[in-house]
Amino acid sequence: MPCPLCRKEFTIPDDGLSGMQKNFFMENLLSARKLSAAEEAGSILCDVCSSDEARPSEATSSAKPATKHCFQCQQNYCDHCSQSHTKIKATASHITVEIGKELQKDEIALRLPTTCDTHKGEEIKVFCLECELAICVMCFIKSHKTHDCSDIEEVSMDCRKQAKSDTDKMTELLEKTRGVLPRFEKEQNDLINRLAHIEGEINTAADKLIAAVERDRQKLLSKVESIKLKRVKQLETVKHEVEQHMAAIESFKQYSDILLSSGTACDVTRSANSLHSRAEELMTFDVISHVDSSLPSLDANFTSSSLPRVVNLVGTIAEEGL
Repeated sequence: MPCPLCRKEFTIPDDGLSGMQKNFFMENLLSARKLSAAEEAGSILCDVCSSDEARPSEATSSAKPATKHCFQCQQNYCDHCSQSHTKIKATASHITVEIGKELQKDEIALRLPTTCDTHKGEEIKVFCLECELAICVMCFIKSHKTHDCSDIEEVSMDCRKQAKSDTDKMTELLEKTRGVLPRFEKEQNDLINRLAHIEGEINTAADKLIAAVERDRQKLLSKVESIKLKRVKQLETVKHEVEQHMAAIESFKQYSDILLSSGTACDVTRSANSLHSRAEELMTFDVISHVDSSLPSLDANFTSSSLPRVVNLVGTIAEEGL
């Protein structure tokens, strides 16, 4: 089925949409935005106060509103529990954010630690060059110890350079594609004006022949109308294709800009290959050649008949390009 945004075709996994690959960068960003939304403040309860197993009903009723969120623990704390959390040696270095405080996207990106899906709580700091995977230290020890690995921050620098290069190329390609659009309006106006002129010639010739040529005149006008409709349809179809291509480029550029400005090293490395492949795919579409090949030159002319015994007493229509 086609993507609702860029219209690129993709296959739904056997286990449905839930089995599709997740965009961890966007999920983390949305999660942080929810915590930083002012209207959420007061509606989130402290996870510690509300988790009293001995008296769950009392714990729930006496739970205090959460004011802080710990990214490492993935828990919300009230003021009292937050103070205890910061005093414990094992959690003193954890990163917390004030719930309800509006954060800038760069601040959100800096505060969001990327943890391993396999080893909960382990922060991703290594990139396996052989498997092209962002991994934690435990993953390295258990599955990638013999592989060529590197610091994810160093790898991300090259990935960022590639993404920046692709984004710059997309910006140039977007401008090139946008410059094609005025051509459609001009060509359509020229087409209509040219065919309108032909209609005038036909009417002038037909009026001279009065009733005897009325039938043939209507045939020629119908032919002109058919040419106009076919050509306008061609223009609209190719214009739509170019606009779809522009939408795909703009979507790529928007996502890439957000990734470069707000993505962590893990986010960038996870998205770099697919982003680069998509950029190369978009650049293979030569919009100028596509328009030229889809819209062959059209030259319509009217030739008035000068002989009394011809197939059409008024004249003929010559067309090329449809």
